Amino acid sequence: MVKLRKKLLLIIPIIIIALLLLPFIFTDRSYKGLNGPDLSELEYTEIYFDNDSENLKLAGMLMLPEGEGPFPTAVIIHGSGPSERNSVWYLSVAKHLQDNGIAVILPDKRGSEKSEGDWVGANFEELATDTTSAIEYVKSQKDFSYSTIGIIGMSQGGWIAPVASANTNDISFIVSMSGSTVTTDEQLLHEEIHNIASYTYTFVAKLIAPITTQNIKKGDYFNSIAGFDPIPYWKQVDIPVFFAFGGNDKNVPVEACIDLLKENNLTDFKIKTYPQGGHAIRDVKTDKVSQVYLNDLVKFIKEDSH
Repeated sequence: MVKLRKKLLLIIPIIIIALLLLPFIFTDRSYKGLNGPDLSELEYTEIYFDNDSENLKLAGMLMLPEGEGPFPTAVIIHGSGPSERNSVWYLSVAKHLQDNGIAVILPDKRGSEKSEGDWVGANFEELATDTTSAIEYVKSQKDFSYSTIGIIGMSQGGWIAPVASANTNDISFIVSMSGSTVTTDEQLLHEEIHNIASYTYTFVAKLIAPITTQNIKKGDYFNSIAGFDPIPYWKQVDIPVFFAFGGNDKNVPVEACIDLLKENNLTDFKIKTYPQGGHAIRDVKTDKVSQVYLNDLVKFIKEDSH
């Protein structure tokens, strides 16, 4: 009884501290310290296009490779939160593709930079229309020619990618970079446990996380995406797909995601885990996005997706 009382006296202050730190705990630090290109290093054209179904005017950047084309073209789908044009993570992917003969559309996420709208409260079906609108923009262009159009869902964008694919026949390939295949609720719990565990013991984190996630679910942002299950959408996909995971990802339950793909017979997809990479799939020696992954990405788009 005395031992139990001592343990409770230890746990209660930790719980109080963790709850006080909640606004800081639920902050994505996956890309902190990531090295990569600055926006000034890329050649791009500012673009504008309409999302007619949502009555939004969207903006972004078109990054063309050297040459005449036609080019394979990739539309990047943002992760959670607002977007910034100078995000090292997105620019690392975009620049490598551009340098290797692949055109890139990097939109401003709705409500960010020069795009209208508000991502807070938007569900994945609504956000997917921003991606299909970008694809329509590519198809309408006369200034450059494309050979294929695909999408790269980064982080949360991996949930949006199969939804966008279900709404158009114009997508030739999908890449899910650190995207999850579990439900949004399962993902949130997994992420909270790991976030809180960085401040305390894992067993305490597992006790606290179910409480803190309930508070998060009450917000407009999560309420709009709560309960989303991507597997039914992935089952509809019949084009080449590349799932890329970081073996040390604290945001995504990598093993559970891969197991789900196997359990649902989605084994035709290319699935690769980069052992030392975290959520950003960074190289721990250079603190840049893994060159191995970037090369695999180019190969998939230019060779494996045909």
